[in-house]
Amino acid sequence: MTGPAEPTDWQPLLRDLEARRDDARAMGGPDRLEARRETGRLNARERIDALLDPGSFVELGAFVGAVHRGVTPPAPADGLVGGHGTIDGRRVVIGSEDFTVMGGSIGIGTHAKRLRLASLAGQEGVPLVMLLEGAGERSQNAFERYPYSPNDLQVLARNHGRVPMVSVVMGPSAGHGALTAPLSDFVIMVEGASLFSAGPALVRRATGEQVTAAELGGTAMHTTVSGVAHNAAFDDVGALALVRRYLSYLPSHAGGAAPVVTGDAADTGPRALDGILDLVPADPRKVYDIRAVIELVCDAGSVLEVQPAFGRTVVTALARLGGRPVAIVANQPGYKAGAIDRDGADKATAFLESVTPFRLPVVTLADNPGVMAGTQAEQSGILRAAARMYLAQSRVRAPKLGVALRKAYGFGSSVMAMNPFDGQTLVLAFPGARLGAMPAEGAQEVAGLDGDPELVLQHSELGGAYSSADTMAYDDVIDPRELRDALLSGLALAADRPRRGGPGWRPTRGGPR
Repeated sequence: MTGPAEPTDWQPLLRDLEARRDDARAMGGPDRLEARRETGRLNARERIDALLDPGSFVELGAFVGAVHRGVTPPAPADGLVGGHGTIDGRRVVIGSEDFTVMGGSIGIGTHAKRLRLASLAGQEGVPLVMLLEGAGERSQNAFERYPYSPNDLQVLARNHGRVPMVSVVMGPSAGHGALTAPLSDFVIMVEGASLFSAGPALVRRATGEQVTAAELGGTAMHTTVSGVAHNAAFDDVGALALVRRYLSYLPSHAGGAAPVVTGDAADTGPRALDGILDLVPADPRKVYDIRAVIELVCDAGSVLEVQPAFGRTVVTALARLGGRPVAIVANQPGYKAGAIDRDGADKATAFLESVTPFRLPVVTLADNPGVMAGTQAEQSGILRAAARMYLAQSRVRAPKLGVALRKAYGFGSSVMAMNPFDGQTLVLAFPGARLGAMPAEGAQEVAGLDGDPELVLQHSELGGAYSSADTMAYDDVIDPRELRDALLSGLALAADRPRRGGPGWRPTRGGPR
C-alpha cells in the first residue's frame, strides 16, 4: 500500500502485517506450486480468480493456521482459501481447498472457516460455491480440542432452499470435505477427480476389496451410476465456466428475482417452430430425441442440461424462454421409449426440489408410455421413486406449464404434472395426444374389445386430446408450431403472480398456493 509515510511507531506493526499476508498467500510453496503448474491444473487461488469477476475477491480468514498450536505446525490459510466476490456482478461466498497445503486437509481452524463461510452465505442471502480437493479430516485433530460445537454440514443443511449451493470436485475429495458435495444443489466433477467417504486404501483395509479411485468414486461413476454428481467437465476452466452458467439462471436467494436476459441481440421474442414437425413423429410408437425439441423451443443457446448422463429416461434442464429462466422436465422417448424408471424419477425429484425454493417456472414436456413396468422395475422401487416425483411436482408453487406432446399413460401423466386443476398456469396438448390408464393397443384385451376395430377406435378416442380438452383437462390443443408462443403467453400471464401470504394474495380454489 502506498501513501504518506507511516508514523515510526506504526511501521513495525505494518511490516509484520505484510509479512504475515505474504505467508498466508504462499500456499504450499514454490516447489509444490510449480509441480501443480506442470500438470496444467490451477491452484486454489487461481481457481478463485478464474471463477470470479476480475479484482472482486475479498479474502476472509487468511490468518487461520498462522499460529502454531499444539502438534499442528503453521499452515498458509490452513489449506482453505475463502472469502467473497462477484460473478457477473452478483455477490457469492467461495471456499477453495488448497491441496498444496497438507493435502487440503481440514484442521481445527479450517473447520471454523468452513463454518463461517457457510453461515455468511445463508445470513447474507448469497450463493455458496465450494471448490473441493482435499483429504478430509486432518489426523492431528485427534490431539486438539474443537473450539466450535456446530460444523459446516449443519449450516449447509439449514442453507438448503435458502441460497443456491454449488460444489466442484476438482481432484481427490474424501471424508468430511466430500460430504459438502451431496448437500449442494449442483455438483460438478472434473475429469480425473474422485469423491468418496473413504478412499481405496481404507476400503482395502476395512473390507479387503481391491478398487481404484476411479472405480470407487471417479467422475464417470458418479455422473452415470450413482447420480451423486450432476455434470462432468473436461478441466478446471470448463468446470468454473459451468458454475457461472448455472448460477446465471437462479436468484441469489429464495424470494429474490432470477436474472432476466434482455437486449436486441437476445432471442427472446415469439416465433413459429417450423422445424418441430420434423422432430416429433406423429406416430407415438416412433422414437425421437426430446433434447432437440427443447433446444428449438427455448431461447437460442440458453439450454443447460442438468445431469445428462444419469436417469436418461428423463431430461432435466435450465433454460430461458423470452429471456426468463425456467426449469424443464421432459420425457425422453429416445431412451427406453421415455418410460419413467427409478433413476429418471429420482433425478427429476432432486431437480424439482432444487429449483422449487427459487420459484423458477417449471415446464413439463410429457411423452411417455407410463412408469416402467416389470419385475426389475418393481424390485428397484419404482413406485416409491415415482411417488416422490409426484410429490415434488405437486409442491411446485411457481408457475407450472404442462404440455402433452403425444402420450402420457397412467401414473406417467400425474408425475409429469398433467393432472388438471393442480395449480398449473397452462396445460396444452398436441393433436393426437393421449392420456389414459393405458395405451389403447394394450387396453383392447383388458376392455374386451378384440376384433372390433370401431370399438377400439372409440375407446382410444376417449383418452384423446379433444376428449380431455372437453373437460378442461387441457386449456388448449395447439399446432406444435405454436408451442413456443403459447408458453411465452403462459409465462406472461404468470409474470405478476402473487406469492402465498404476500400483499394482495388471497387463496382461491384451484389457484396458486
